[in-house]
Amino acid sequence: MITKVQRWGNSQGLRLSKELLSDADIEVGDSVEVVARDGVIVVTPVRRVRGGHDLGQLVREIPADYNPGEVDWGPPTGGEVW
Repeated sequence: MITKVQRWGNSQGLRLSKELLSDADIEVGDSVEVVARDGVIVVTPVRRVRGGHDLGQLVREIPADYNPGEVDWGPPTGGEVW
């Protein structure tokens, strides 16, 4: 696909065809990483777990001897019932 770099306000951009995005498994609104390597621009889809974190990985990082204990948040300040 041949396209042109175009001015959009104070930025520059490229228009990519729906077919090209589909081939790269990228949809409108997806995050992508853009890097320049040896004079070539490489666009890679960013695959993230919701929220950018993997809960399983986070739980695996908790030390086996970790004991969170209780946290005293102070006395009730509203209409809480304890």
